[in-house]
Amino acid sequence: MKTKLKTELENIKEALIEMSDHLYANPELGDEEYASMQLLTDYLQAHGFHIDKGIVDRPTAFQAVYKSPKAGPTIAYLAEYDALPGVGHGCGHNLIGTMSVGAAVTLSKVLEEVGGTVIVFGTPAEETNGAKVPMSEKGIFKGIDAAMILHPSDQSYQSGESLAMDAIQFAYTGKSAHAAASPEKGINALDSVIQLFNGINALREHVPSDVRMHGIIAEGGKAANVVPDYAVAQFYIRAKERVLLDEIVAKIKAIANGAALMTGSKLEISNYELSYDNMVTNEALSHAFTANLEMISPYPIEAAKMGSGSIDMGNVSHVAPAIHPYIGMNQPGLVAHTTAFANQTITDEGHRTLVDGALALAYTGYDLLSDRALLQKVKDEFHRK
Repeated sequence: MKTKLKTELENIKEALIEMSDHLYANPELGDEEYASMQLLTDYLQAHGFHIDKGIVDRPTAFQAVYKSPKAGPTIAYLAEYDALPGVGHGCGHNLIGTMSVGAAVTLSKVLEEVGGTVIVFGTPAEETNGAKVPMSEKGIFKGIDAAMILHPSDQSYQSGESLAMDAIQFAYTGKSAHAAASPEKGINALDSVIQLFNGINALREHVPSDVRMHGIIAEGGKAANVVPDYAVAQFYIRAKERVLLDEIVAKIKAIANGAALMTGSKLEISNYELSYDNMVTNEALSHAFTANLEMISPYPIEAAKMGSGSIDMGNVSHVAPAIHPYIGMNQPGLVAHTTAFANQTITDEGHRTLVDGALALAYTGYDLLSDRALLQKVKDEFHRK
């Protein structure tokens, strides 16, 4: 059956490459990926998938379903297609979207025989305000037996961990005054922000090594001779697990309130982007995918990278068995979020990565549909964790 899957992917290979290159040439930012979504859904619809657009109130999100008349597991592939400002597809989301679409279309060609359902979820704005978060919260992944996404990288790595993350804004309101003539009549909101930074810097000595706290002053006044009456700091706070992150955030909020008390300003705390949970890799599913990629690609697959960033796939992994491995474009040292990374996606190696990745995802989906012992192992591990 895997021979048939390989043949089916060969039949659509050129179309996938063309779509990926088109996405590269026409990048769209998060929640603005209208043309990108249309390109992917048109192709899925042409292959018999039923399309629902605008799910979870995100206009560029979609769900594409192909259901066999025979009962069976439900396999989900997640597609990303948002780009970065000024860089384009410097994170390779043009490959991610087309790999997932290619895997789903390929797998759909054998569903009549093996049974089951394959779904592609179009998930906008991973770089900023990831749609996988409301999808997870609103039960979109309920009933999914396995959720997979494959990310391009410099070289291949097994699925690993990512950090839980909160994006928190601290907005201080003070009182303006002439900074030289009547400073005593002012309340300096910028001083509050500076004390917030000082307090967070003091906290760094007393947090585990996996915690990351990094921020900017988004607004800090307009003129040096005017006491700033409004100042804003924005922070990303990260930790290995959500429970620890919540503890750290509580301490930082206490520091923020202390800074307001010190200056007499008023404080408003809000989340300026959605919160991401830590990634929990399903190892049984990861081993199955790794074995398939090893069968397809001659390049080595390294152990999972130590997670230092945050991904909204983490939220999915808390509600369904999930993996987020990396597939190499075979240029060690290539740095993501750069034009060089984007340009690599349209080379021969980038195209090879696309084809190999889609096939490995399709093979793994087939393993889950045909091997009930593997499927049960995946489910048991998810419930245990």
